[in-house]
Amino acid sequence: MALEAVGSSPIFHPISILGCSQVVRHGTLTPACEGSNPSIPAICDPLAQPVEHLTFNQGVWSSNLQWVTRTKEAQDASFVLYFSIEEVPMRLFRQKTEVHLFNRTADFAREIQISSKDFILASRSAYEKYFLPLNLDAHVFYKSDYGKSEPTDLMVDALISDFIATGCDRIIAIGGGSVIDMAKILVVKDVTNAKDVFLRKIPIIKAHELVAVPTTCGAGSEVSAVSIISATARGTKVGLADEALIPDYAMLIPELLTEMPYEVFVTSAIDALIHALESYVCPKANYYSDLFCVESTRLIVNGFRRIIHEGEGVRQDLLQDFLLASNMAGIAFSNAGTGAVHAMSYPLSGQYNVTHGEACYQLFTSVFQEYHRVNPDGKIRRIESLLADILQCDAGEVFFELEEILNQIVPRHKLRDYGMCEADVELFVDNVFEMQQRLLAQSYVMLSKEAMIRIYRSLL
Repeated sequence: MALEAVGSSPIFHPISILGCSQVVRHGTLTPACEGSNPSIPAICDPLAQPVEHLTFNQGVWSSNLQWVTRTKEAQDASFVLYFSIEEVPMRLFRQKTEVHLFNRTADFAREIQISSKDFILASRSAYEKYFLPLNLDAHVFYKSDYGKSEPTDLMVDALISDFIATGCDRIIAIGGGSVIDMAKILVVKDVTNAKDVFLRKIPIIKAHELVAVPTTCGAGSEVSAVSIISATARGTKVGLADEALIPDYAMLIPELLTEMPYEVFVTSAIDALIHALESYVCPKANYYSDLFCVESTRLIVNGFRRIIHEGEGVRQDLLQDFLLASNMAGIAFSNAGTGAVHAMSYPLSGQYNVTHGEACYQLFTSVFQEYHRVNPDGKIRRIESLLADILQCDAGEVFFELEEILNQIVPRHKLRDYGMCEADVELFVDNVFEMQQRLLAQSYVMLSKEAMIRIYRSLL
């Protein structure tokens, strides 16, 4: 009987057996005879974290260093299970999107030869300033025509109808993460509505080429397999992760960031920083994804320090650095994932229309401080060492120091400033546990409901 981690395969998922923290880097977990000695995986990591929730054929199981306890069907049943490991091939790293860098928008347009068979979904301000003068022969639609908020299922439904009516072959998304996430749904064969795609009621098969042109420096959506929208009936965000959604090309044009308002620019960059740091401590992270996390973190934090010392205007000299950092963080989380920061941000965005980067920012350092509290001896030590080197501070102070820097870049709000109140706290936590198990399962540690309640309350 197979046993696997909730929300994902056991690949890279840590398992604790009788006090010995081990990382199952590949394999199928099967229960061995009770009373036998547990077999030790060929590759172990002493810094591993135990996964708290495991899926068994009879329900959900919770594990700690000593026991595996059946929680769904018999609350009082506690007994030890041992596991054997069957090794299978694993994939370390994937980068399907071809990434290009252009100095000017005109160079990009000439390179891809835009025609009447292209469907362009764009941010109006960026398109009108940089693309409209080029007189491109394409079907152009603006994200703002579908709604001012971040993407919802209703907005995507209207977009799908317009796309089908044009009969276009190729999709070009010019905008931030919201624009690119909406455009990703258009690549699916025979799509007619968002619900069928996100609930996988139809096969997720790619039918159209997608070119992604980011105009912000945070989402990393131009290289990811994920699309995030708000489910209006549920009041939260939902995500779809599928390789069919990965853009074929990511076209990086730093001049498109020139007109970004300062606060949008820095909250986008903070989102990219969170992508890098969350990915670094995810159980699926490895040496390849870590390379992108580390360089992205260095570029963003050093860029923020320059802005603090030289003023907001210096960001114009750093556009390429921030755009590349966002892209690298996107490559990292596409391979390793993100975790509890993102999971806990989604009810805030869904309920109170807080932009994604800003919502993540409110929770970022508090979640990482909780990570450290729960297990200070895991991979988070490496993050602290990296940040201590960049920030020139003691490793034990890095999250407080980083919080101070980010507050100088853009002050963090109290959650009550967005409308959240005490009555929302447990509702938000229940929502996270119901809707975000994929993200919780790939977090550095599995946060308890009590920990999440404590975090939300501390930020009210």
